[in-house]
Amino acid sequence: MIKKIKIIVGVFVLATVISYFVIQLNEKQFDAVSWHTNPLSRYKMSKDIKESNVLIGKSKDAVVELLGKGEPSTLTGRDHLVYSLGKPPSFFETKKETLVVIFEHDYVIQVLHLEE
Repeated sequence: MIKKIKIIVGVFVLATVISYFVIQLNEKQFDAVSWHTNPLSRYKMSKDIKESNVLIGKSKDAVVELLGKGEPSTLTGRDHLVYSLGKPPSFFETKKETLVVIFEHDYVIQVLHLEE
């Protein structure tokens, strides 16, 4: 009985460690060089960009200098720039992910991570 409990606990610990490393592989701190040189893995940096508020308060020119011009968008409404994030690896079909930077009076007020 004690041996079975040790095996079960060991499996849970191993699963936790593996999960942690898988998550770490899919997340990365924002780096402008990586952003430009590897656009298919931008999804790894999107969480850091959004949570660190690195873009909030920056001018549109500063964002374009940092992230590039953006891509054509079908979104309407506020002034914004859209950046493709690539597709994270998945066992299931994943949707295209984008980072939307919203401006008000030429300054960033919000950053959204969207799945299309």
